[in-house]
Amino acid sequence: MKSKIILSSLFLSFLLFIYGCSTSGMFTSINSTNVELRQANYKIVATNISGEADAGYLIGVTIPSGPVTNTLAFVRVNGTGMLYKEALENLWENYEKKYGKVEGERLALVNVRYDTDASNFILYTSAKIYIRADVIRFE
Repeated sequence: MKSKIILSSLFLSFLLFIYGCSTSGMFTSINSTNVELRQANYKIVATNISGEADAGYLIGVTIPSGPVTNTLAFVRVNGTGMLYKEALENLWENYEKKYGKVEGERLALVNVRYDTDASNFILYTSAKIYIRADVIRFE
């Protein structure tokens, strides 16, 4: 009886570990759009605009690797886990605070750079994403 309880507990722990919070970072699509800035039909309206987002997890590990962050953990305790989406939204919010609304403008992000940071402690892990870019307006 005691061995069945131990075996059941181990199996349940294994299932929780497998089906806990997991994210593999940024979705890198093979579809992309290239904009060639050969003509003088644009103006640089902002440089070095940044956005960031973070999430924290219990009992897990976060491994940053270039622009991608991988996290495997049991429970997310803060953030939504949609770090790249939140960081881009934060970037545009920071742009709007300084330069005004983006709605109706013909803007594009260029020179986009991603940085990641991770903190791993015994019971807590966190992932943080930073996005920095220049903004151009097409005339």
